Amino acid sequence: MIMVTGSIIAKADALDKLLALSLAHVRRSRTEPGCVAHAVHQDAENPLRLVFLEEWTDRAALAAHFAVPASRDFVQAVRPLAEAPPVIHIFEATHVQM
Repeated sequence: MIMVTGSIIAKADALDKLLALSLAHVRRSRTEPGCVAHAVHQDAENPLRLVFLEEWTDRAALAAHFAVPASRDFVQAVRPLAEAPPVIHIFEATHVQM
C-alpha cells in the first residue's frame, strides 16, 4: 500500500476557502479507483494547518490520482491561499496485523 501525508498552512484570511477546497478535493478523491482512504484534518495546535492522510492500493493508483485534472486544479487553487508551499510525503507501507 501507498501512504501519503501532506500539510498546508493557510493564510489567516484564507482558511475557510482552503478548507472548503480541501474537503471537495478529498471527497472527489475518495471516488477514484485505488483510493482506500483520503482525509483532511485541522491541526489542534495550529488551526491554520490542514493535514492530509491518504491510502492508495499501489503506486499506479496514486500516479493516476496525480494525473487527474481536478487534482492538478486543486494544487493550483490552494497555492495562493497558503503561507508556504504544501508539504507532501509518500511512503510504501506494509500493513501489520496486531
